Amino acid sequence: MEEKSIIKEDELSQIAVDLGTVRKGQLNESWLAMFGGWVKWILKGMFGGSNLPVKVVGTRSEVDSFAKALAKEKDYMSLISKYGLDDARTYKSRFKVEKAASEFQRKTGLKWPFR
Repeated sequence: MEEKSIIKEDELSQIAVDLGTVRKGQLNESWLAMFGGWVKWILKGMFGGSNLPVKVVGTRSEVDSFAKALAKEKDYMSLISKYGLDDARTYKSRFKVEKAASEFQRKTGLKWPFR
């Protein structure tokens, strides 16, 4: 008989997002693809999806800009769900996402994956 093993949440590996990748000269296409996947996974967790432990590494301004961009993206997605794309609140929120994404790009050199 084949024995099945169950992986518990506390046994899952932690995602480590290093926002200093550009600064360290380690940026490549593979890292960018992973970054997009990490951001998608984190956003799913913010909406009640599965939570995977995440560690974000970088300078204070890099981490702050990442957190702000994530929060603005979540707000925007919530407003789309609640009011649709044509609502004035959604348009206003999209502008805030664009502003936070630009700030993130300026601080890290990384493009926000959902622009």
